[in-house]
Amino acid sequence: MPEGDSVHRAAARLHAALAGRVLTRSDLRVPRFATADLTGRTTLDVTPRGKHLLARFEGGLTLHSHLRMDGAWHVFPAGAPWHGGPAYEIRAVLGTAEHTAVGYRLPVLELIRTAEEDRVVGHLGPDLLGPDWDPDRAAENLLAAPDRPLGEALLDQRNLAGIGNIYKSELCFLAQVTPWTPVGALPDPPATLPRLASAARRLLAANIGDRPGGGHRNTTGIRRRGQELFVYGRAHRPCLRCGTPVREAAQDDRPTYWCPRCQSGPTP
Repeated sequence: MPEGDSVHRAAARLHAALAGRVLTRSDLRVPRFATADLTGRTTLDVTPRGKHLLARFEGGLTLHSHLRMDGAWHVFPAGAPWHGGPAYEIRAVLGTAEHTAVGYRLPVLELIRTAEEDRVVGHLGPDLLGPDWDPDRAAENLLAAPDRPLGEALLDQRNLAGIGNIYKSELCFLAQVTPWTPVGALPDPPATLPRLASAARRLLAANIGDRPGGGHRNTTGIRRRGQELFVYGRAHRPCLRCGTPVREAAQDDRPTYWCPRCQSGPTP
């Protein structure tokens, strides 16, 4: 699933290709908006909000999309062939004289009034990579349900927006607790949670830029292949810190990873 850093990169690519330019092509391939035509409108900006993308156009309209598990936006030079999946998976096409943006497998795609954006993103907590970021507010949101497992609380976009399953596992490792540890059971939660939220922001911010050669997301600072992440995707492989085999189990139907030696707390 795309996480906050991936969505911000996608927004940056779309903004660079579309912002300030007049649309020469508009094709929304979802039944509800199939007749909508944005041709002739200028794209004002493309803004990320957590895991949501908001493309704003003159006239007070916003195209809201969410990538969820495997949605993607691709940008191509005008006239170049498209790739990203079969044609039947295309949900949106936005073209200018220079570029064409094509949205594949978008599970959420809707055209709304810009003044009503709060209807689709107003429930989100502070955006880890946005101008509204506030670690203390994020910590307060997390602590509002002290009995909730930390892994689930970190994934709840109403607490803080942008964390996905990879960062969830990595942050729990850095906090040295298992993802099933209740938020209120953390050592000194009022002090620990703002630090954890700030660590989440640093990790996402470090991965915003396009990775050289299409490299992998990195949380360890190690550039050797296969050692970019502390625990995520490393089931049965040695922990990079202590050598103990990393374990895997489902949490809320998502694969979750932890080191049984480095991380204390309950496990399945």
